[in-house]
Amino acid sequence: MFRLSPLILFLVLYLGTSVVLKDFYSIPIAVAFLLSAIFAILAPGGTYKERIDAFTKGIGESTVGLMLLIFILSGAFAATAKAMGAVDSTVNMTLQILPSALLLPGVFVASCFISFSIGTSCGTIAALTPVAVGIADAAGISVPLMVGLVVGGTFFGDNLSFISDTTIIATQTQGCRMKDKFLTNIRIVLPCALILAVVYFFIGRNVGMVTHVGDYQLVKIIPYLCVIAAALTGMDVILVLILGLFTTALIGILDESFSPLGWLQEVNNGILAMAELMLCTLLASGMLAIIRSQGGIQYIIEKITRHINGRRGAELSLAMLVVFVNICTANNTVAIITVGSISHDIAQKFGIDPRRSASILDTMSCFAQGLLPYGAQVLIAAGLATVNPAYIIPYLWYPMMIGVAVTLNIMIKSNSK
Repeated sequence: MFRLSPLILFLVLYLGTSVVLKDFYSIPIAVAFLLSAIFAILAPGGTYKERIDAFTKGIGESTVGLMLLIFILSGAFAATAKAMGAVDSTVNMTLQILPSALLLPGVFVASCFISFSIGTSCGTIAALTPVAVGIADAAGISVPLMVGLVVGGTFFGDNLSFISDTTIIATQTQGCRMKDKFLTNIRIVLPCALILAVVYFFIGRNVGMVTHVGDYQLVKIIPYLCVIAAALTGMDVILVLILGLFTTALIGILDESFSPLGWLQEVNNGILAMAELMLCTLLASGMLAIIRSQGGIQYIIEKITRHINGRRGAELSLAMLVVFVNICTANNTVAIITVGSISHDIAQKFGIDPRRSASILDTMSCFAQGLLPYGAQVLIAAGLATVNPAYIIPYLWYPMMIGVAVTLNIMIKSNSK
């Protein structure tokens, strides 16, 4: 258990203290990560050089670099789109087209559809979060609620899309076709999405009518349309954000929303706005790398798989395994890669259909990733919405629901013999 102590310290420092003080701004999340990382570097276990090497290798991993680049491009795109009027025009058009009661389910369904189409949660969050925040401000809706339904909806696509990393890796490690995994998976999670859309409709009925809706210009909505259209073609999220960024430059400069130098200044402002989140990512990645190097993840795997009894216990072990490893890696794709091989062995030993084991791994990794205040999705959304990540977590209802749905499905349908 001591091998997990840096992570435990972070949870106590950040979540524990914030809950006790009833203020999630009481301890800055970057400071909590810094203290936990220092503890991981200085704690017993291996030599000091080995821990430093693990830390630096952790922050130098390709997945971390990719995450940082997405943060930078997301911040730059969001800032330039806002400065040239894309956010205001998109919000005003949405408010004019959709009745107030359909604002919440409309944004949620859009998040589900786009993420399913493009296979990535981060790209969807970067495109929709600024619009959702604008709608929330105009309609008097809670910003964390709106951001929560955007982030939650993206895990629908992350979990089910045929081009999602988690889907590809889950099916490859378990040895089944993506189509078969999809059919098994959707029976569990689609009811959650439908129920939640209805819930959002009833909540949305209490949203007051927006009486003062501004005008919108279709030309200013083009950056968002380009981002969504490019993503739907399967373009990589990095290229999608680059396209969106330079589209804001073209349109914004032509309609004199800003000068070329003004555009560069907005790019800089957007990057700086994401600075804290990038620091958190680096510190968290280094700390979690030390935990891995000290055998923390292997410790979790051994503890969870030690007393498996029957198919039901095996399926619950698969779910717990990927959840705990996801907590220790803050990356659902890495979590599935880490436990994929041993999960396949457990599934074969206890007669679990590969389609089902792949579905459990993918869905439960999205459940865990969706509830981490230090996960990339929540951090991106929090940065774009300028809210504390912890305030978004209570509104991530979709990840919560699919976690409960998988657990109930295992308890009800699995043969415990």
